[in-house]
Amino acid sequence: MGNMIINDNLFLRQYEVEIEDDLAIIEYALQDRKIFLTKLIIPSSNKDEDFEEKFIREVFEIIKEKNIRIMPTSPQVRKFIKKNKEFKEMLPIGVRL
Repeated sequence: MGNMIINDNLFLRQYEVEIEDDLAIIEYALQDRKIFLTKLIIPSSNKDEDFEEKFIREVFEIIKEKNIRIMPTSPQVRKFIKKNKEFKEMLPIGVRL
């Protein structure tokens, strides 16, 4: 997969990227300078086993630029943060995984 073009769909409150004529999605809810990443959906047609991590990483970079804290309620996002400790600084103070 080349450059990932991620769309922040404000109406549906989700980050989305097109892959193989389908959408991979991270749903979110925004509250008080915190973004709750609630659900990750990756199409079953996706064959790239590294895609999930790349997608989450790119979304985290977008959120980091907005200076918003991340509340990972999706199990996949929690797992990603545990594996990639450099993103723990994006958690609100006092939140542990």
